[in-house]
Amino acid sequence: MKHILIVDDNLTNLEQISIQIEDLYDVSLAKSGAQAVQICGKAAPDLILLDIEMPEMDGFATLTKLRENVAHRSIPVIFLTASHDVKTELKALKAGAADFIGKPVEREILIHRIETHLALVAAKRDVDAQVRALEDAIITSFADIIEHRNAKSFGGSRRSARIVMALADELLAADAFPGQLNPATADMMTRAAPLHDIGKIGISDFILLKPTLLNDEEFGVMKTHTAIGAQILRRVFQEIPRGAGFQDFAVTMALSHHERWDGKGYPDGLSGDDIPFCARVMAVADVFDALLDSRTYKEPMGFSEAALVIASGRGTVFDPRVVDAFKAAQPRLSTETEGKPGT
Repeated sequence: MKHILIVDDNLTNLEQISIQIEDLYDVSLAKSGAQAVQICGKAAPDLILLDIEMPEMDGFATLTKLRENVAHRSIPVIFLTASHDVKTELKALKAGAADFIGKPVEREILIHRIETHLALVAAKRDVDAQVRALEDAIITSFADIIEHRNAKSFGGSRRSARIVMALADELLAADAFPGQLNPATADMMTRAAPLHDIGKIGISDFILLKPTLLNDEEFGVMKTHTAIGAQILRRVFQEIPRGAGFQDFAVTMALSHHERWDGKGYPDGLSGDDIPFCARVMAVADVFDALLDSRTYKEPMGFSEAALVIASGRGTVFDPRVVDAFKAAQPRLSTETEGKPGT
């Protein structure tokens, strides 16, 4: 049974609306915006019927507060109000309300609107699930291609994703990127991580698999893999529906994971906070993963030695916040990566 939250400061209104729908839904009641936010924090409803005219925190302020929590942004909210003017209705829709119903509420209309919006949410979830399945298939296929081209053992790209996940967890705990990093964006970064080197598909085997260090000209060619990767992903993603943001993270991380905190990176020479935060996280994960891995021109580095390299880049190569997160995550990373190249 779907869970409907009714919010109204008038107890009579609460009771009347509840009676109309309680035989069809699991109903919760809140007599203030603050109480509604509290209830949603414990058990998010499937839909909210929200009165506009309330003291202290009106319907608009309540909706704004609810939307601060990313987990509540997809909950459809139907505004209820005795005010029937066009300006109020337009303001409600612009605020993010799914619908607007005037009081007094007719039962058949109310149930029809509720069912319509519950069906829309269910349809959107089905589409999102299909898009995610497509994205995951792309990730798996491209990750295998990257590893095959780069002579890496299969699973290495997944290791970079686990490193990103560990860093994101520590950054979340430290609230290092408020307004940018949350559980949803952390998940998107983790899923996008295996695609960061997809541009190496466009680099010749002579350069990619050269058994010695690259000369300046060859390194110039190698650096183009960032722009190539972003271009490839943009073209691929044009052919599938837009996801919830993962696609943007994948393109950004492919393009900018070699930017440096001090501005000496590539391809755009970005510095500091001008570098997208997801690319700053990927930069640490990419270098650490590369140090642990064997390449045609080098043997793998031990965990402790590789960790020292990351620490030495704090404030020059890497964002200090991400290096601090790396330090905090070292016990976890040691368990997941040391002695297990490609796993």
